[in-house]
Amino acid sequence: MKVSIITPVYNEPRIADTLESIFSQRDVPELEVIVIDGESTDKTTDILDEYQEKIDVLVRESDEGVYDAMNTGISLATGDIIGILNADDRYQHPDVLRTVVNTFNETETDICYGNLVYVNSDDSVVRYWKSGPYASQKFYFGWMPPHPTVFVRRGMYKKYGTFDLEFEIAADYEFLLRLLVEEAVPATYINEVLVRMSIGGQSNRSLSNIFNANVEVAKSWQKHNHRFGPLVGIIKPLRKITQYVKKP
Repeated sequence: MKVSIITPVYNEPRIADTLESIFSQRDVPELEVIVIDGESTDKTTDILDEYQEKIDVLVRESDEGVYDAMNTGISLATGDIIGILNADDRYQHPDVLRTVVNTFNETETDICYGNLVYVNSDDSVVRYWKSGPYASQKFYFGWMPPHPTVFVRRGMYKKYGTFDLEFEIAADYEFLLRLLVEEAVPATYINEVLVRMSIGGQSNRSLSNIFNANVEVAKSWQKHNHRFGPLVGIIKPLRKITQYVKKP
């Protein structure tokens, strides 16, 4: 089973740690590494040059944002399974992808996901996102799996589409809502931390981004003709409070 990992990047030198975490993965039958660089202008370009021989597909071009870059990577991927790891995130340990492959082989699921921790600049855990077992009704109460831990069969993108660029901040939420709720695609939960995510992502970078992200969450529900959407935009941020208390 071949795994494609897509990493979008723009002016993020921490991609060196991200790539090292990908290349350190053990016992993966076949691994394809795809990096989509939005024409970085800092030392990110030098780092990509250093890793170019290890990267299977490196695209350097302007794009319409991170989700557009992800869509480009998906269009180029040849793996049976596709995962997306942002340029400032890392896999928790060297056996993450082996665990993912085993999960797909053992369950014949179309999507799997796990838990995630947010870390600060000292790599200390400041927030723990424990996903829990999948149930579509959880979406109605603000739940979603952390997107960096989500792995999808490539055929699902062909069948149901990629990220909708109408959503600038919450396209990952709309995509998961589309597959898990609207299309009822089977998903399997891996009860372990799969990704270490650096704090300060796009949707949490400012109060205005947090507000706009939750507006887009409600818009996602409206797009799929669900009236409950506006309430989810309110409930979803409240669920995050417990993530600062729980410990992995």
